[in-house]
Amino acid sequence: MKKYILSSLAVLSAGVFTSCNDMLDTDPRPTEMTQATFPGKPGDVEAEIAGIYSIMNTMGGGDSDNQNIFFWWEVMSDNCYGSGGLQDNKVKSLHHLVQMSSNQYETPFLLLYGGIARANNTIETIDNVPWTDKEKAQRDQLLGEAYFMRGLYTLWLTQLYGDVPLITSTTITEEMQQQVSADEVIYPQILSDFTSGKNLMSTTAGYGDGHANKFAAEAFLARAYMFWAGFYKKVSDLSTGDATINLVEQEGCQGGSLSKADVVNALKDIIATGGYKLCEDYRSLWQYSNSLLWDEAHDGEGHAYEFIKDMKRENCFDQPGMGNGNTEEIFQIQFMNASKWGINGTIENGGMYSTSRMYCNYLSTFWGLRVNGNNGNRDYTYPFTQGWGQGTPSCNIWDDWTIAENNGGYSDIRKLGSLIDCENECADYSYVKDDCEESGYGVKKFNSITLDALTGDSPWWDAVTGYSSSSLDNPMQGDHFEDYYLMRYADVLLMASELTGDVQYMNQVQARAGVPLTTTYSLKALQDERRWEFVFEGLRFNDMRRWSGIDSGESSYAAKALQAQAGKLIVCLGDKANKRKMAHMTCSWAKRYADTNGFLAKPQSQINLMNGKLEQNPGWDAASAETQYVTLY
Repeated sequence: MKKYILSSLAVLSAGVFTSCNDMLDTDPRPTEMTQATFPGKPGDVEAEIAGIYSIMNTMGGGDSDNQNIFFWWEVMSDNCYGSGGLQDNKVKSLHHLVQMSSNQYETPFLLLYGGIARANNTIETIDNVPWTDKEKAQRDQLLGEAYFMRGLYTLWLTQLYGDVPLITSTTITEEMQQQVSADEVIYPQILSDFTSGKNLMSTTAGYGDGHANKFAAEAFLARAYMFWAGFYKKVSDLSTGDATINLVEQEGCQGGSLSKADVVNALKDIIATGGYKLCEDYRSLWQYSNSLLWDEAHDGEGHAYEFIKDMKRENCFDQPGMGNGNTEEIFQIQFMNASKWGINGTIENGGMYSTSRMYCNYLSTFWGLRVNGNNGNRDYTYPFTQGWGQGTPSCNIWDDWTIAENNGGYSDIRKLGSLIDCENECADYSYVKDDCEESGYGVKKFNSITLDALTGDSPWWDAVTGYSSSSLDNPMQGDHFEDYYLMRYADVLLMASELTGDVQYMNQVQARAGVPLTTTYSLKALQDERRWEFVFEGLRFNDMRRWSGIDSGESSYAAKALQAQAGKLIVCLGDKANKRKMAHMTCSWAKRYADTNGFLAKPQSQINLMNGKLEQNPGWDAASAETQYVTLY
């Protein structure tokens, strides 16, 4: 598999906004480059595209409490608590939908606008290159990727912050600086960008598996449409409901309108012609099914991880067609092994962190199991690595899943395929004296593994050999490079079922999990299936929002699901004998969700900079005690 490590800082500046006269007054090129001189050849455009993609690495390699939105969406849902140590207050504030400062949620705001600026530059300047007729397909592919990524960054931006300025040009007009309606203005542009992407890009990207293609654009067209239709138009059951949205005319998109039927056709195109298929074994998607760990389970010596013992060895994570680059992976963020922490960058000079850290999947560190400082003793967590212990799975996800299994009379491989049952699976697990909100469960999907026999440098499939000390320069902090799946084929199948009410697509996902097949479609069955299949993959929170609809109050699906966390028993400060009841720190989860609709606070520094053009979201009045962090532990 060809790994693309997207290094952009030599080509483009960060494209984020800190001290300009206006937040959006930025040029994404170094001063020696102008639109008249760059890009001049196809390779220049490829470098620009790499710079656009690298924003995803910056977010994926960023701190849990500062910019990793994929982690945020899990912590904001009912899947995870904030957890972590006593000092990890920002993560806890995310889980309670409150803030510690008026600029706490600023970094993704800046990064996403930076990515949009880079995409706009490529869209506007791509024809500076004297493309030959033979190069037209390459030109269209690259342009399609720029449209696709602009749509993706704009989607994430508005899902986080709601109504914001829509920036579609490198020339920022006065009108463009004003925040606009996400429903009426931003989503038409997002869906037009994905439409341009699907019509311009090829069915195979041609650059390896790190780039988008037509099928990725079709899949995200569906995801964005379904969020818009559910959240803004309140079509909670899309199998019977419909919504039509007008599109914007631009290259690759003729304008007109987009209906549910168009989205269904896009999904059916992926299913019929994409060439994707589900991995035979759900465990093949995750690095704990590493063949080295499988070998240890069968060698009769030392530790043996029983959960993967019955797998076929050819289905292990590091085998062809499995793991990174597997057959159901449609679009993902790729990472590398950097083996260190190395913070040394700033927004102003072009990066949030060192280049090496930016390309590590730090979800493995955030979700790694926290121990009592015994970094040299792998017995505490074998076969899983240690980490910060943040984002602990909630009691709700385990309890709700167990109830579903008991009621249905089945065992779902995905439950233990996704969660660590710490006391029963780890060799010598203990609750942590400086940890909060421990449920007794851990995130298995993104946890890297440790081995008895392995010594020396870690292989590419992310096996950590041990811990030299508690310092930041050890494998726990940087040996993580499992792909982060942004779109899997399983999602295409479940979206197709949700839009059509046809259970045949959902049944494929259920059959792989070994659970009873749904015979008659229901939204409840679909909702449960999505929750089980994609737990910890960053989808649950926005799924809950679109099944609730905007301004649906404390009785909405999302508000009730979040409020169900209250009263669950958790372990704090290692005191298992005296468990505490989970409680909201200022009011209730239902009220905070109802007040905010799940949007975060826009950064006050940017509101001030925009001089009235950017307004704070409802539910985030800094004068209200309900919006402000309170110490619980």
